[in-house]
Amino acid sequence: MSGLEQKYNKEIIPILMKEFGYKSVMQAPRLEKVVLNMGLGEALQNAKIIDDGVYTLTRISGQKPVITRARKAISNFKLREGAQVGVCVTIRGKRMYQFLERLITAAIPRIRDFRGVSGKGFDGHGNYTLGVKEQLIFPEVDYDKVSKVLGLNISMVTSAGTDAEARSLLAALGMPFRN
Repeated sequence: MSGLEQKYNKEIIPILMKEFGYKSVMQAPRLEKVVLNMGLGEALQNAKIIDDGVYTLTRISGQKPVITRARKAISNFKLREGAQVGVCVTIRGKRMYQFLERLITAAIPRIRDFRGVSGKGFDGHGNYTLGVKEQLIFPEVDYDKVSKVLGLNISMVTSAGTDAEARSLLAALGMPFRN
């Protein structure tokens, strides 16, 4: 068990139960999965960008990402059906907690002019999405092996029913929200 997972089980569950008046431990919201997604539209001109995305997400997540393909052809964007347009990886269990711990303690503090993550990334059902402008904030990514700075989306899926519950959960886990 990682440090963050132990903290969740021992400290955060009782706090959430008290805050929201849950009667059972199973009612307390928990993190179900973290999805990392890189949309690489430039891959239509330069196929090597897909390899950069695969390398980056493999280093960050510790598992091999899936290459996403276009579902439809869109002539205005010179996009063909089945063309490679991004990479995506879903992390669960121990790896998810290890990733979140690295994100909160090592990666987020390396963002330039950082004042906290926005609280507007909730979807109304207890899930939170955070956009990162460059993958180089992660210490695992080797600066020399990256040909182009790419952004990625980090979606945290929780079992919370409301945004308030999810925000309390993520704040208790250590996510630095702006006020």
